[in-house]
Amino acid sequence: MTMAVHPAIVRATLSSDGRLLSADAPLLALQQEAGADLGVALAVPQLAAIARLAGRLGVMVSRPVVAAAERGDIDMWVRARPEGDGVSLSIIDWRERPASAFPADAGGRDADLAALGEGWAWQIDTQLCFQLVLPGQGADGALPPDPPVPGSRFSTYFQLQPDEDGDMAMLRGFAQRRAFRDQQAVRAGDPGRAFLLSAYPTFDLGGQLTGYRGTAFPQERAVVAPLVDDAPLTLYPGDFSRRLDRSLRQPLGRIIANADTISAQLEGPLRPDYAGYASDIAAAGRHLLALVDDLADLQAIDRPDFSVVAEDIDLADLGRRAAGLLSVKALDKQIALMPPPADVSLMATGEFRRVLQILVNLIGNAVRYSPEGTQVRIATEWENGQARIAVIDQGPGVALADRERIFEKFERLGRDDAGGSGLGLYISRRLARAMGGDIIIGGAPGEGARFILTLPAA
Repeated sequence: MTMAVHPAIVRATLSSDGRLLSADAPLLALQQEAGADLGVALAVPQLAAIARLAGRLGVMVSRPVVAAAERGDIDMWVRARPEGDGVSLSIIDWRERPASAFPADAGGRDADLAALGEGWAWQIDTQLCFQLVLPGQGADGALPPDPPVPGSRFSTYFQLQPDEDGDMAMLRGFAQRRAFRDQQAVRAGDPGRAFLLSAYPTFDLGGQLTGYRGTAFPQERAVVAPLVDDAPLTLYPGDFSRRLDRSLRQPLGRIIANADTISAQLEGPLRPDYAGYASDIAAAGRHLLALVDDLADLQAIDRPDFSVVAEDIDLADLGRRAAGLLSVKALDKQIALMPPPADVSLMATGEFRRVLQILVNLIGNAVRYSPEGTQVRIATEWENGQARIAVIDQGPGVALADRERIFEKFERLGRDDAGGSGLGLYISRRLARAMGGDIIIGGAPGEGARFILTLPAA
Protein backbone atom coordinates (compact mmCIF):
# COMPACT_ATOMS: atom_id res chain seq x y z
CA MET A 1 0.00 0.00 0.00
CA THR A 2 1.48 3.33 -1.02
CA MET A 3 0.85 6.41 1.02
CA ALA A 4 1.71 10.07 0.52
CA VAL A 5 3.05 11.87 3.57
CA HIS A 6 3.60 15.59 4.03
CA PRO A 7 6.57 15.88 6.41
CA ALA A 8 6.02 19.58 7.08
CA ILE A 9 3.25 21.03 9.20
CA VAL A 10 0.29 22.11 7.05
CA ARG A 11 -1.14 25.40 8.33
CA ALA A 12 -4.25 27.47 7.75
CA THR A 13 -6.11 30.39 9.33
CA LEU A 14 -9.86 30.90 9.61
CA SER A 15 -11.97 33.92 10.42
CA SER A 16 -14.39 33.96 13.35
CA ASP A 17 -17.25 33.02 10.99
CA GLY A 18 -15.37 30.01 9.56
CA ARG A 19 -14.01 31.48 6.30
CA LEU A 20 -10.67 30.12 5.10
CA LEU A 21 -8.30 33.09 5.03
CA SER A 22 -5.03 31.33 4.21
CA ALA A 23 -3.90 27.74 3.70
CA ASP A 24 -0.82 25.81 2.70
CA ALA A 25 -0.95 24.08 -0.66
CA PRO A 26 -2.21 20.60 0.43
CA LEU A 27 -5.14 21.99 2.40
CA LEU A 28 -5.95 24.61 -0.23
CA ALA A 29 -6.06 21.84 -2.86
CA LEU A 30 -8.49 19.89 -0.65
CA GLN A 31 -10.66 22.99 -0.24
CA GLN A 32 -10.72 23.54 -4.01
CA GLU A 33 -11.48 19.87 -4.64
CA ALA A 34 -14.60 20.40 -2.49
CA GLY A 35 -15.66 23.27 -4.80
CA ALA A 36 -14.56 26.17 -2.56
CA ASP A 37 -11.58 28.50 -2.31
CA LEU A 38 -10.00 31.12 -0.08
CA GLY A 39 -12.38 33.68 1.38
CA VAL A 40 -15.32 31.28 1.73
CA ALA A 41 -16.37 28.81 4.42
CA LEU A 42 -14.02 25.88 5.03
CA ALA A 43 -15.55 23.04 3.02
CA VAL A 44 -13.99 20.13 4.95
CA PRO A 45 -16.65 19.41 7.60
CA GLN A 46 -14.33 17.64 10.05
CA LEU A 47 -11.84 20.53 10.08
CA ALA A 48 -14.59 23.13 10.27
CA ALA A 49 -16.10 21.37 13.31
CA ILE A 50 -12.77 21.36 15.17
CA ALA A 51 -12.24 25.04 14.37
CA ARG A 52 -15.73 25.92 15.66
CA LEU A 53 -15.11 23.95 18.85
CA ALA A 54 -11.78 25.70 19.53
CA GLY A 55 -13.38 29.09 18.93
CA ARG A 56 -16.34 28.34 21.18
CA LEU A 57 -14.28 26.90 24.07
CA GLY A 58 -11.43 29.39 23.71
CA VAL A 59 -8.80 26.63 24.11
CA MET A 60 -6.59 24.59 21.83
CA VAL A 61 -8.28 21.41 20.55
CA SER A 62 -6.31 18.47 19.12
CA ARG A 63 -7.71 15.32 17.58
CA PRO A 64 -7.40 12.90 14.63
CA VAL A 65 -9.44 13.47 11.48
CA VAL A 66 -10.17 11.27 8.48
CA ALA A 67 -11.13 13.35 5.42
CA ALA A 68 -12.32 11.95 2.10
CA ALA A 69 -10.66 13.07 -1.15
CA GLU A 70 -10.99 11.87 -4.73
CA ARG A 71 -7.70 10.00 -4.52
CA GLY A 72 -8.60 8.26 -1.22
CA ASP A 73 -8.74 9.04 2.49
CA ILE A 74 -6.48 11.50 4.29
CA ASP A 75 -5.53 10.81 7.91
CA MET A 76 -4.60 13.97 9.80
CA TRP A 77 -3.72 15.00 13.32
CA VAL A 78 -5.17 18.50 13.69
CA ARG A 79 -4.59 21.22 16.25
CA ALA A 80 -6.96 24.19 16.31
CA ARG A 81 -5.94 27.21 18.39
CA PRO A 82 -7.93 30.44 18.92
CA GLU A 83 -5.91 33.45 17.74
CA GLY A 84 -7.34 36.95 17.88
CA ASP A 85 -10.74 36.94 16.22
CA GLY A 86 -10.11 33.70 14.35
CA VAL A 87 -8.63 30.21 14.60
CA SER A 88 -5.33 28.80 13.35
CA LEU A 89 -5.12 25.19 12.17
CA SER A 90 -1.96 23.09 12.25
CA ILE A 91 -1.98 19.62 10.70
CA ILE A 92 1.06 17.88 12.14
CA ASP A 93 0.59 14.50 10.44
CA TRP A 94 -0.93 14.30 6.94
CA ARG A 95 -1.11 10.81 5.44
CA GLU A 96 -2.95 9.81 2.28
CA ARG A 97 -4.15 6.28 1.68
CA PRO A 98 -6.63 4.41 -0.51
CA ALA A 99 -10.19 4.82 0.72
CA SER A 100 -10.87 2.49 3.61
CA ALA A 101 -13.47 -0.21 3.23
CA PHE A 102 -14.59 0.59 6.77
CA PRO A 103 -17.03 3.33 7.73
CA ALA A 104 -15.33 6.38 9.29
CA ASP A 105 -17.67 6.53 12.24
CA ALA A 106 -17.19 5.79 15.92
CA GLY A 107 -17.86 2.11 15.33
CA GLY A 108 -15.14 1.93 12.67
CA ARG A 109 -12.54 3.96 14.53
CA ASP A 110 -10.45 0.89 15.38
CA ALA A 111 -10.43 -0.18 11.73
CA ASP A 112 -9.35 3.31 10.67
CA LEU A 113 -6.47 3.11 13.12
CA ALA A 114 -5.36 -0.20 11.63
CA ALA A 115 -5.30 1.38 8.16
CA LEU A 116 -3.14 4.36 9.10
CA GLY A 117 0.04 2.83 7.71
CA GLU A 118 1.82 -0.35 6.72
CA GLY A 119 2.20 -2.97 9.41
CA TRP A 120 0.02 -3.80 12.39
CA ALA A 121 -1.37 -1.05 14.62
CA TRP A 122 -0.75 -0.26 18.27
CA GLN A 123 -1.70 2.43 20.76
CA ILE A 124 0.01 3.39 24.05
CA ASP A 125 -0.83 5.83 26.82
CA THR A 126 1.46 8.30 28.59
CA GLN A 127 2.52 5.56 31.01
CA LEU A 128 3.85 3.63 27.97
CA CYS A 129 1.26 0.85 28.38
CA PHE A 130 -0.35 -0.78 25.35
CA GLN A 131 -4.01 0.20 25.04
CA LEU A 132 -4.84 -1.35 21.69
CA VAL A 133 -3.34 -3.83 19.19
CA LEU A 134 -4.96 -4.40 15.78
CA PRO A 135 -4.05 -6.08 12.48
CA GLY A 136 -3.38 -3.94 9.42
CA GLN A 137 -3.70 -4.68 5.73
CA GLY A 138 -1.73 -7.24 3.76
CA ALA A 139 0.79 -9.82 4.90
CA ASP A 140 2.88 -7.26 6.79
CA GLY A 141 -0.21 -6.13 8.68
CA ALA A 142 -0.80 -9.53 10.28
CA LEU A 143 -0.38 -9.59 14.03
CA PRO A 144 2.72 -11.45 15.25
CA PRO A 145 2.17 -14.81 16.96
CA ASP A 146 2.81 -13.14 20.34
CA PRO A 147 1.24 -9.66 20.06
CA PRO A 148 1.48 -7.22 22.98
CA VAL A 149 -1.18 -7.65 25.64
CA PRO A 150 -3.21 -4.49 26.37
CA GLY A 151 -2.04 -3.19 29.72
CA SER A 152 1.51 -4.51 29.29
CA ARG A 153 4.50 -2.19 29.09
CA PHE A 154 5.87 -1.00 25.75
CA SER A 155 9.40 -1.80 26.94
CA THR A 156 8.52 -5.43 27.67
CA TYR A 157 7.74 -5.93 23.97
CA PHE A 158 9.89 -3.47 21.99
CA GLN A 159 13.52 -2.57 22.58
CA LEU A 160 14.36 0.67 20.77
CA GLN A 161 17.51 0.83 18.65
CA PRO A 162 19.44 4.04 17.78
CA ASP A 163 19.96 4.97 14.16
CA GLU A 164 23.39 5.47 12.57
CA ASP A 165 23.63 8.92 14.20
CA GLY A 166 22.77 7.54 17.63
CA ASP A 167 19.32 9.18 17.56
CA MET A 168 16.05 7.56 18.66
CA ALA A 169 13.14 9.10 16.77
CA MET A 170 10.52 7.89 19.26
CA LEU A 171 12.21 9.41 22.32
CA ARG A 172 12.73 12.70 20.49
CA GLY A 173 9.11 12.69 19.32
CA PHE A 174 7.82 11.82 22.79
CA ALA A 175 9.84 14.64 24.36
CA GLN A 176 8.53 17.16 21.80
CA ARG A 177 5.00 15.68 21.65
CA ARG A 178 5.45 15.27 17.89
CA ALA A 179 4.90 12.49 15.37
CA PHE A 180 7.85 10.21 14.58
CA ARG A 181 8.64 7.76 11.80
CA ASP A 182 10.88 4.77 11.19
CA GLN A 183 12.05 4.17 14.75
CA GLN A 184 14.08 0.98 14.69
CA ALA A 185 13.15 -1.60 17.32
CA VAL A 186 13.63 -5.29 18.03
CA ARG A 187 11.47 -7.70 19.96
CA ALA A 188 12.62 -7.62 23.57
CA GLY A 189 14.49 -10.86 24.26
CA ASP A 190 14.58 -11.78 20.55
CA PRO A 191 16.82 -9.32 18.63
CA GLY A 192 16.39 -11.34 15.43
CA ARG A 193 12.91 -9.89 14.99
CA ALA A 194 13.13 -6.27 13.85
CA PHE A 195 10.46 -3.62 13.29
CA LEU A 196 10.06 -0.05 12.09
CA LEU A 197 7.73 1.97 14.31
CA SER A 198 5.85 5.12 13.25
CA ALA A 199 3.25 6.99 15.31
CA TYR A 200 1.58 10.30 16.08
CA PRO A 201 0.59 11.81 19.45
CA THR A 202 -2.95 11.93 20.77
CA PHE A 203 -4.33 14.76 22.90
CA ASP A 204 -7.46 15.41 24.93
CA LEU A 205 -9.75 18.44 24.61
CA GLY A 206 -7.51 20.45 26.93
CA GLY A 207 -4.45 19.82 24.74
CA GLN A 208 -2.89 17.33 27.18
CA LEU A 209 -0.96 14.42 25.72
CA THR A 210 -2.84 11.13 26.15
CA GLY A 211 -0.53 8.76 24.29
CA TYR A 212 0.57 7.65 20.82
CA ARG A 213 -1.05 5.70 17.98
CA GLY A 214 1.08 4.02 15.38
CA THR A 215 2.11 1.03 13.33
CA ALA A 216 4.81 -1.65 13.52
CA PHE A 217 6.27 -2.81 10.19
CA PRO A 218 8.17 -6.13 10.45
CA GLN A 219 11.57 -6.01 8.78
CA GLU A 220 12.61 -9.60 9.37
CA ARG A 221 10.97 -12.81 10.45
CA ALA A 222 12.87 -15.30 12.55
CA VAL A 223 12.02 -18.91 13.39
CA VAL A 224 10.80 -19.15 16.94
CA ALA A 225 12.59 -21.85 18.91
CA PRO A 226 10.26 -24.66 20.02
CA LEU A 227 9.52 -25.20 23.67
CA VAL A 228 11.74 -27.66 25.48
CA ASP A 229 9.75 -30.77 26.30
CA ASP A 230 10.58 -30.77 29.99
CA ALA A 231 10.19 -26.99 30.44
CA PRO A 232 7.35 -26.41 32.90
CA LEU A 233 4.39 -24.39 31.66
CA THR A 234 3.04 -22.26 34.50
CA LEU A 235 0.04 -19.98 34.63
CA TYR A 236 0.41 -16.98 36.91
CA PRO A 237 -2.83 -15.66 38.43
CA GLY A 238 -2.11 -12.34 36.69
CA ASP A 239 -3.33 -13.94 33.43
CA PHE A 240 -6.82 -13.26 34.68
CA SER A 241 -5.86 -9.60 35.23
CA ARG A 242 -4.61 -9.32 31.67
CA ARG A 243 -7.85 -10.74 30.28
CA LEU A 244 -9.85 -8.41 32.49
CA ASP A 245 -7.71 -5.47 31.34
CA ARG A 246 -8.27 -6.37 27.69
CA SER A 247 -12.00 -6.57 28.29
CA LEU A 248 -12.15 -3.18 30.01
CA ARG A 249 -9.74 -0.91 28.19
CA GLN A 250 -11.29 -0.82 24.73
CA PRO A 251 -14.92 -0.34 25.88
CA LEU A 252 -13.83 2.39 28.29
CA GLY A 253 -11.88 4.10 25.52
CA ARG A 254 -14.99 4.20 23.34
CA ILE A 255 -17.14 5.48 26.22
CA ILE A 256 -14.67 8.32 26.88
CA ALA A 257 -14.38 9.26 23.20
CA ASN A 258 -18.15 9.32 22.71
CA ALA A 259 -18.76 11.23 25.95
CA ASP A 260 -16.15 13.82 24.94
CA THR A 261 -17.86 14.24 21.58
CA ILE A 262 -21.23 14.76 23.26
CA SER A 263 -19.78 17.13 25.87
CA ALA A 264 -18.08 19.21 23.17
CA GLN A 265 -21.39 19.37 21.26
CA LEU A 266 -19.69 18.58 17.96
CA GLU A 267 -22.93 17.25 16.48
CA GLY A 268 -24.98 20.27 17.54
CA PRO A 269 -26.05 22.21 20.66
CA LEU A 270 -27.33 20.42 23.77
CA ARG A 271 -28.94 21.45 27.00
CA PRO A 272 -26.14 22.50 29.41
CA ASP A 273 -27.06 19.82 31.95
CA TYR A 274 -26.82 17.07 29.30
CA ALA A 275 -23.40 18.32 28.21
CA GLY A 276 -22.38 18.34 31.87
CA TYR A 277 -23.54 14.74 32.30
CA ALA A 278 -21.40 13.71 29.33
CA SER A 279 -18.39 15.49 30.81
CA ASP A 280 -18.92 13.62 34.09
CA ILE A 281 -19.13 10.32 32.21
CA ALA A 282 -15.83 11.05 30.42
CA ALA A 283 -14.14 11.99 33.71
CA ALA A 284 -15.39 8.80 35.37
CA GLY A 285 -14.17 6.76 32.40
CA ARG A 286 -10.70 8.28 32.65
CA HIS A 287 -10.64 7.48 36.36
CA LEU A 288 -11.52 3.85 35.61
CA LEU A 289 -8.84 3.67 32.90
CA ALA A 290 -6.28 4.99 35.38
CA LEU A 291 -7.36 2.26 37.80
CA VAL A 292 -6.94 -0.35 35.05
CA ASP A 293 -3.43 1.00 34.42
CA ASP A 294 -2.59 0.72 38.11
CA LEU A 295 -3.95 -2.82 38.33
CA ALA A 296 -1.95 -3.84 35.26
CA ASP A 297 1.19 -2.38 36.84
CA LEU A 298 0.40 -4.13 40.11
CA GLN A 299 0.04 -7.43 38.30
CA ALA A 300 3.37 -6.90 36.53
CA ILE A 301 5.50 -5.90 39.52
CA ASP A 302 4.11 -8.66 41.75
CA ARG A 303 5.15 -11.36 39.30
CA PRO A 304 8.11 -13.46 40.48
CA ASP A 305 9.92 -12.88 37.16
CA PHE A 306 9.55 -9.07 37.20
CA SER A 307 12.76 -7.24 36.32
CA VAL A 308 13.93 -3.82 35.18
CA VAL A 309 16.58 -2.66 32.72
CA ALA A 310 19.75 -0.93 33.94
CA GLU A 311 20.42 2.13 31.76
CA ASP A 312 22.34 5.36 32.14
CA ILE A 313 19.71 8.05 32.58
CA ASP A 314 19.72 11.77 33.28
CA LEU A 315 17.47 12.43 36.29
CA ALA A 316 17.32 16.16 35.62
CA ASP A 317 16.22 15.55 32.02
CA LEU A 318 13.55 13.10 33.16
CA GLY A 319 12.34 15.66 35.71
CA ARG A 320 11.92 18.19 32.92
CA ARG A 321 10.10 15.66 30.72
CA ALA A 322 7.70 14.67 33.51
CA ALA A 323 6.98 18.31 34.33
CA GLY A 324 6.23 18.95 30.65
CA LEU A 325 3.72 16.11 30.55
CA LEU A 326 1.85 17.62 33.53
CA SER A 327 2.08 21.28 32.56
CA VAL A 328 -1.55 21.55 31.42
CA LYS A 329 -2.84 19.88 34.59
CA ALA A 330 -0.77 22.29 36.70
CA LEU A 331 -1.94 25.28 34.69
CA ASP A 332 -5.56 24.32 35.37
CA LYS A 333 -4.87 24.68 39.10
CA GLN A 334 -2.69 27.78 38.68
CA ILE A 335 0.28 25.84 40.05
CA ALA A 336 3.75 26.74 38.85
CA LEU A 337 5.98 23.76 37.99
CA MET A 338 9.68 24.51 38.58
CA PRO A 339 11.70 21.76 36.82
CA PRO A 340 15.50 21.52 36.96
CA PRO A 341 17.18 24.20 34.82
CA ALA A 342 18.02 23.19 31.26
CA ASP A 343 21.77 23.21 31.95
CA VAL A 344 21.52 20.84 34.95
CA SER A 345 22.33 17.15 34.51
CA LEU A 346 22.52 14.30 37.04
CA MET A 347 23.37 10.84 35.73
CA ALA A 348 21.96 7.76 37.44
CA THR A 349 21.33 4.08 36.73
CA GLY A 350 17.75 2.94 36.19
CA GLU A 351 15.18 2.16 33.51
CA PHE A 352 14.24 5.28 31.53
CA ARG A 353 10.52 4.53 31.21
CA ARG A 354 10.11 3.34 34.79
CA VAL A 355 11.77 6.43 36.21
CA LEU A 356 9.61 8.66 34.02
CA GLN A 357 6.55 6.77 35.30
CA ILE A 358 7.60 7.35 38.92
CA LEU A 359 8.22 11.06 38.41
CA VAL A 360 4.92 11.57 36.59
CA ASN A 361 3.16 9.94 39.54
CA LEU A 362 5.02 12.01 42.18
CA ILE A 363 4.56 15.31 40.34
CA GLY A 364 0.92 14.47 39.55
CA ASN A 365 0.23 13.83 43.24
CA ALA A 366 1.91 17.10 44.18
CA VAL A 367 -0.24 19.02 41.70
CA ARG A 368 -3.41 17.21 42.81
CA TYR A 369 -2.98 17.92 46.53
CA SER A 370 -1.37 21.37 46.45
CA PRO A 371 -3.37 24.57 46.99
CA GLU A 372 -4.07 26.74 43.98
CA GLY A 373 -1.54 29.48 43.32
CA THR A 374 1.40 27.57 44.84
CA GLN A 375 4.43 25.99 43.19
CA VAL A 376 5.88 22.50 42.82
CA ARG A 377 9.65 22.35 42.56
CA ILE A 378 11.70 19.46 41.12
CA ALA A 379 15.29 19.51 42.38
CA THR A 380 18.26 17.17 41.90
CA GLU A 381 21.25 16.46 44.11
CA TRP A 382 24.06 13.93 44.59
CA GLU A 383 24.69 12.43 48.02
CA ASN A 384 26.88 9.54 49.19
CA GLY A 385 27.03 7.77 45.83
CA GLN A 386 23.33 8.21 45.14
CA ALA A 387 21.53 10.41 42.65
CA ARG A 388 18.45 12.05 44.14
CA ILE A 389 15.53 13.93 42.63
CA ALA A 390 12.97 15.55 44.92
CA VAL A 391 9.42 16.70 44.22
CA ILE A 392 8.67 19.50 46.68
CA ASP A 393 5.23 21.05 47.07
CA GLN A 394 3.64 23.68 49.29
CA GLY A 395 0.70 21.58 50.43
CA PRO A 396 -0.11 20.27 53.92
CA GLY A 397 2.68 17.69 53.88
CA VAL A 398 2.59 14.15 55.26
CA ALA A 399 2.46 13.46 58.99
CA LEU A 400 5.42 11.53 60.42
CA ALA A 401 3.15 8.65 61.45
CA ASP A 402 1.87 8.27 57.88
CA ARG A 403 5.17 8.33 55.98
CA GLU A 404 5.40 4.55 55.66
CA ARG A 405 1.67 3.79 55.61
CA ILE A 406 1.21 5.99 52.54
CA PHE A 407 3.20 3.46 50.47
CA GLU A 408 0.83 0.57 51.26
CA LYS A 409 -1.56 -0.83 48.66
CA PHE A 410 -4.78 1.18 48.26
CA GLU A 411 -3.76 3.57 51.05
CA ARG A 412 -5.09 7.10 50.51
CA LEU A 413 -4.86 8.44 54.10
CA GLY A 414 -8.59 8.93 54.37
CA ARG A 415 -8.94 11.10 51.28
CA ASP A 416 -12.40 10.89 49.78
CA ASP A 417 -11.70 12.54 46.42
CA ALA A 418 -11.77 10.56 43.17
CA GLY A 419 -8.24 11.52 42.21
CA GLY A 420 -6.47 8.19 42.56
CA SER A 421 -6.57 4.48 43.34
CA GLY A 422 -4.11 4.35 46.23
CA LEU A 423 -1.72 2.21 44.17
CA GLY A 424 0.54 4.83 42.59
CA LEU A 425 2.96 5.25 45.48
CA TYR A 426 3.07 1.51 46.21
CA ILE A 427 3.95 0.82 42.57
CA SER A 428 6.45 3.69 42.42
CA ARG A 429 8.35 2.50 45.49
CA ARG A 430 8.42 -1.09 44.23
CA LEU A 431 9.84 0.14 40.92
CA ALA A 432 12.41 2.34 42.66
CA ARG A 433 13.61 -0.51 44.86
CA ALA A 434 13.77 -2.88 41.87
CA MET A 435 16.23 -0.39 40.33
CA GLY A 436 18.39 -0.33 43.47
CA GLY A 437 16.91 2.89 44.84
CA ASP A 438 14.02 3.98 47.02
CA ILE A 439 11.45 6.71 47.64
CA ILE A 440 11.53 8.51 50.96
CA ILE A 441 9.53 11.41 52.36
CA GLY A 442 11.13 14.51 53.84
CA GLY A 443 9.98 17.95 54.87
CA ALA A 444 8.51 19.15 58.14
CA PRO A 445 4.80 18.43 58.75
CA GLY A 446 2.67 21.39 57.71
CA GLU A 447 5.40 22.81 55.47
CA GLY A 448 4.73 20.85 52.32
CA ALA A 449 5.72 17.36 51.21
CA ARG A 450 9.12 16.36 49.85
CA PHE A 451 9.10 13.04 47.96
CA ILE A 452 12.66 12.00 47.15
CA LEU A 453 13.51 9.36 44.54
CA THR A 454 17.00 7.91 45.03
CA LEU A 455 18.87 5.81 42.47
CA PRO A 456 22.44 4.55 42.14
CA ALA A 457 24.67 7.21 40.60
CA ALA A 458 25.98 6.31 37.13
